[in-house]
Formats: sequence, structure tokens, C-alpha cells
Amino acid sequence: MRNESFDALRYPIGRFTPPEPITDKELRVWIEALEVFPSRISDLVTTLTEAQLDTPYREGGWTVRQVIHHLSDSHHNSYMRFKWALTEDTPTIKVYDEKAWAALEDAVSGPITLSLEHLKAVHQKLVFLLKSVDAPALKKGFIHPESGFTTLEENVGRYVWHGNHHYAHIERLLQARGWQG
Repeated sequence: MRNESFDALRYPIGRFTPPEPITDKELRVWIEALEVFPSRISDLVTTLTEAQLDTPYREGGWTVRQVIHHLSDSHHNSYMRFKWALTEDTPTIKVYDEKAWAALEDAVSGPITLSLEHLKAVHQKLVFLLKSVDAPALKKGFIHPESGFTTLEENVGRYVWHGNHHYAHIERLLQARGWQG
């Protein structure tokens, strides 16, 4: 039971499983979700106090502040992966140590406005890019050294899931602590 409840805390919306096949309608819905995500997450966290931002979302987990900075870092890296896959022939991407990045001082104590603004800009660029490419281009992909080949259309869904995954971490913490209005 402990493992099940721990897994539920770690993956509050479950793990990402792409639909098969990924339809044009699904892609449109995902792109719309990417477009509004920065506003959604900003609305969720901008009224939090410094003490609330420095509260871990679960025992042993990152603080809300670290989650916000992680979202910015991760979605920035994802944007670069889209660009590489669109301009190179099935590139192998560089992975990064997200735990080490989250332990850096900018993630531990930096103002969340830096990452919220960065996330907004990255998503605006990503959405503009995604709306400008045709369906065949989204069949292109990249090789992740740990998980193998990923198409760009799958990566669109993965990053919608990723944003919602961390949104749920924060939202559940706020609900559990009675911090939501």
C-alpha cells in the first residue's frame, strides 16, 4: 500500500501514455493546452508566500519553487528538441540531470517570476512553431539516449502531460494545506 500511495503522490495524473494513433484533433487540443499552460500555472502560484513556495509538494519532493523552475528548464529543453528534430535527421538529444539542475541556487531560491516569464516566452515560441509545421513534419523525431525514438507529435502530448503532472503536484499540496481560495 505504501508504494501505491507513494506512486499516486509522484504521479498524481498517472504516467504519460500516448494515444495510438495521435490524431489531428488530439494535436490541436494539445497545442491549445500548451498555449494556456503558462497562464494556468502562473494563476496557481503567484499569490503564494515565500514560505509556501519553499514547501515540498510531497515528502522528499521538490519545493513548489523548484517545480516552477523545473518546468521552465524542462520546457526550454523540450523546445530545443523540437528545433533539432525539425532541422536535423533524427538527432540524438542531450539529456540533463534535472535533479542537479533543481539543486542549483536559481531553482532553490530564485524568484519564480523569472521562470514564469521564461515559460510564457518558451510556450509562445513553441506554439507558434507547432502551428507553422505540417503533419508530416511532426512525424519526425529524435532519439533520447535513455528511452529511444520519440516523434514530435508524441512530444507535444508528453509536454502537455508534463505540465499537467506538475500542476497537479502543486494543486494537491495547496488543497491539502488549505491554501487555495
